[in-house]
Amino acid sequence: MRYVIVGTGNISNTYVSALGKLPNCELVGAVSRSGRALPSAPELPIWSSLDAVDQAFDAVILATPNGLHHEGAIEAAALGKHVLTEKPLDIAIEAMDRMTEACKKAGVTLAVCYQRRTRPDNIAIKRLMDAGAFGRVYAVDLAAKFYRDQAYYDSGDYRGGYSLDGGGPFMQQACHNLDIYTWLFGLPKQVMSMLGTFAHNIESEDHGAALMRHANGMIGSVVASTAAKPGFAARMEVHTEKGSFTLTDDVVTQWAVEGVDNPSQPGEAYQHDGATSAAVTDTTAHEAIINDFESAVKEKREPLAGAGSSRLTTELILKVYEAAR
Repeated sequence: MRYVIVGTGNISNTYVSALGKLPNCELVGAVSRSGRALPSAPELPIWSSLDAVDQAFDAVILATPNGLHHEGAIEAAALGKHVLTEKPLDIAIEAMDRMTEACKKAGVTLAVCYQRRTRPDNIAIKRLMDAGAFGRVYAVDLAAKFYRDQAYYDSGDYRGGYSLDGGGPFMQQACHNLDIYTWLFGLPKQVMSMLGTFAHNIESEDHGAALMRHANGMIGSVVASTAAKPGFAARMEVHTEKGSFTLTDDVVTQWAVEGVDNPSQPGEAYQHDGATSAAVTDTTAHEAIINDFESAVKEKREPLAGAGSSRLTTELILKVYEAAR
């Protein structure tokens, strides 16, 4: 497929690199409101809008700030182009509804780059969970304790704000981990939370905690932070009727489940140090999500991280913010 990237900020570098490693993909160019060239592909053409693109293309990759995802998706759908958006789907219920409906009406595929769903151990746990292999799930404790310095937030005037970023680490950094949570366990029916801003000069939280109760009685807890210096690996501990297991950065690192073999897949872990940096040097997971996106288009099926399941992550985050207010 042929792609146009919308947005030429730092995250665009990840997609330029990922597309370059996929032999059947072609990056045509990019759309930039500011006219800025793609940092890692300055030779490619830049247009001011999707309407202005004068070359053939099949899909867009939205690499704009979170709160602009719906605009790019609606514009692409009007042109009959498929849409892969950077996470999250968007930051508001109405915006997610509008972009989802626009893509549905246009008959184009809409997917979200929640690339951690492609990691082998996460997929294995999902299959076991869907099969009821663990029995009743009692509790899930998620810790996404990351660190970003003030320079990170100063690099974009929207960073750490509500209007475009949608919030702090719950919406921005920990949404990947919360996506695995909602993918496995769904939405809670009750949320209590506390948020604070401690280490940064930003509008939103840089540290917070939430306590959740699900319809089946499961109790979930989550801590999300960009103030936890120096930054720590994300950790999810799951306690069930059959026993317990732990995922650390998407790899099973502890397994004590009666009657169920450890499904961990041998091989190298995903090399993205999200605990300390926003930069992505290992694009294997992004390549996997692009491959799935293209397969979903070809097979006319729901992508691995489609709009329906991906919106649950934003819904949970909004519940956390509302509970804190």
